[in-house]
Amino acid sequence: MAAACTVYTTHSLNSPCYVSTPTKTQLGFSQNHLVFNSSGKKTNWRCGSSVITCLGDTVVIGLAADSGCGKSTFMRRLTSVFGGAAESPKGGNPDSNTLISDTTTVICLDDYHSLDRTGRKEKGVTALDPRANDFNLMYEQVKALKDGIAVEKPIYNHVTGLLDPPELIKPPKILVIEGLHPMFDERVRKLLDFSIYLDISNEVKFAWKIQRDMAERGHSLESIKTSIEARKPDFDAYIDPQKQYADAVIEVLPTQLIPDDNEGKILRVRLIMREGVQFFSPVYLFDEGSTISWIPCGRKLNCSYPGIKFSYGPDTYYGHEVTVLEMDGQFDRLDELIYVESHLSNISTRFYGEVTQQMLKNADFPGSNNGTGLFQTIIGLKIRDLFEQIVASKGKIPVEATKA
Repeated sequence: MAAACTVYTTHSLNSPCYVSTPTKTQLGFSQNHLVFNSSGKKTNWRCGSSVITCLGDTVVIGLAADSGCGKSTFMRRLTSVFGGAAESPKGGNPDSNTLISDTTTVICLDDYHSLDRTGRKEKGVTALDPRANDFNLMYEQVKALKDGIAVEKPIYNHVTGLLDPPELIKPPKILVIEGLHPMFDERVRKLLDFSIYLDISNEVKFAWKIQRDMAERGHSLESIKTSIEARKPDFDAYIDPQKQYADAVIEVLPTQLIPDDNEGKILRVRLIMREGVQFFSPVYLFDEGSTISWIPCGRKLNCSYPGIKFSYGPDTYYGHEVTVLEMDGQFDRLDELIYVESHLSNISTRFYGEVTQQMLKNADFPGSNNGTGLFQTIIGLKIRDLFEQIVASKGKIPVEATKA
């Protein structure tokens, strides 16, 4: 069992430092003595054979969604925006859920399950139930990483259903915590610099889960139906309410372009953006603050039946003022997406056509021909812009300097 640390603060002429010594809290260190510089400058310290990197001021993003709702695809799009491939920690557990790139580290919150698969069965609880998760450890480790302190994070093995030995996670520039409960615990919620909720309607979720679990995991249709029904009460009680705290919600619904559609292949996707979020300005179509309905199909955008329709305007969501951008339908040709992109503002691109470029780059990702891919890509660009603004504000340097 790994020892953890108590953190003490000392002061120097230039900046405070953090000194840790072994005690019985839960940050997960096994070293005897570490000193961390929290001035915001990159500092390396050696712990046994490992080098701990202290960056300080890590930006933390939370992504909440039910199982099978597109979190993995969103993470791939986000990593693509920042560049560099996201990979599991080198030399570590091959069943690790963590993904690390040059800029981002993505942590799966399943790793904070306090009960393994057998334990959940014995207690009669699902993974969605808070009793099956260690929120104290989640809070302590996310806070430590945000403060620039490395942690030894547990691993939930999805293959065996067991809790594996922990892995060392160093503070990244951007930490993404994705899973069922990133906004459930108020303490963790307050650590987030930005939060997203993927809200998939029951009809669409069922279709997606069948596609994934039958095709990729060999599950039967009956077992999938049973699993969904068993999880629904806990989903409604513990997961779905988190969307009221999100800064952005991507809502996926059946199309309204086809009356009584039963196939579920055409989707209506709404990007709900909260007003007044620091470092985040909602995307708008044509004229900011107006109410717009737009059918772009024609000479500049080829559209097969039933076509494409965009909507934009102000609304309220759980008592908050929001801006909503909606797309119903799907693209025939992604290279023509630039026509739509040219009519959108506040999309935080660095050059004309960057959204289209990202969509073409990731054309094989699920949802690339509809609003799920488009809005995930735009939110990825907005997160990059938010990160640059936060870094600039803390360092009091121009935002342009962070883009170099």
